[in-house]
Amino acid sequence: MAQEMAMLHDIARCSACRACMVACKQWHELPADMSTPFEGQYQSHADLTPTTWTLIRMTERVDAQKKFHWDFVKTQCMHCGDPACAKGCPEEAIDKLPTGAVVINPEKCVGCGYCVANCPFGIPKINKETHKSTKCDLCFDRIEEGMTPSCAKTCTADALQFAPYEEIEKIARQRVQELKNDGYPDANVFNPQGVGGIHMIYVLPEKPETYGFKPQAATPNSIDVWKDIVRPLGKLAGAGAVVGVLGLAAVKGMMGKKNDDDHGKGEH
Repeated sequence: MAQEMAMLHDIARCSACRACMVACKQWHELPADMSTPFEGQYQSHADLTPTTWTLIRMTERVDAQKKFHWDFVKTQCMHCGDPACAKGCPEEAIDKLPTGAVVINPEKCVGCGYCVANCPFGIPKINKETHKSTKCDLCFDRIEEGMTPSCAKTCTADALQFAPYEEIEKIARQRVQELKNDGYPDANVFNPQGVGGIHMIYVLPEKPETYGFKPQAATPNSIDVWKDIVRPLGKLAGAGAVVGVLGLAAVKGMMGKKNDDDHGKGEH
């Protein structure tokens, strides 16, 4: 059985070299976003795009020690333990794998945008050219071969680590204690349980809101109603509609044959 894995982003160690972004592009053979306008900022893109699945967000601020500071936050799919995107997908095109990776199946995806609407982190994007939803897949194909995701493999600052889930949790707790000892009393592990926990865990020197994270992020209860009741009923209704159409066609065919027979009898 595949082992549950997780990635850790230690924001305090990130240098914003963006090698992870390049590695992601290379492994997935994603084209450059040539239309991205330059707005006078160091951050390469304003947001994730259909062909940019990982992004280093760069923010200037004064930190808890009253010092000017840059925040470098790796943004990508969180790979939730209870993924709203997968639950809300009407085509069942999104799979949660035993390793923890949440992966979109492009063969099934129809680009309906339900995953975009339901994701509490605003991650998936619709590719207008292919009409498919896209996002980070945690390099699930590499994981299946015993390899590390390309972004974590490339990181030179040890800001990204990839290991079995329990090991990552242990490393994260140790790092938080180190940060607290260094004068960051609000250091914490960001791993919201409202979405079933995530497989892209963060070590944060300060409160989650400082970095734009939502501590109370959760998979909507309405998604369970959709997944367990509405979607199955919709499929039954769809099947019933098909049967109804076929039945009506059959009746019309029989009526047509009867009329032909009646006409035939009248001619003799």
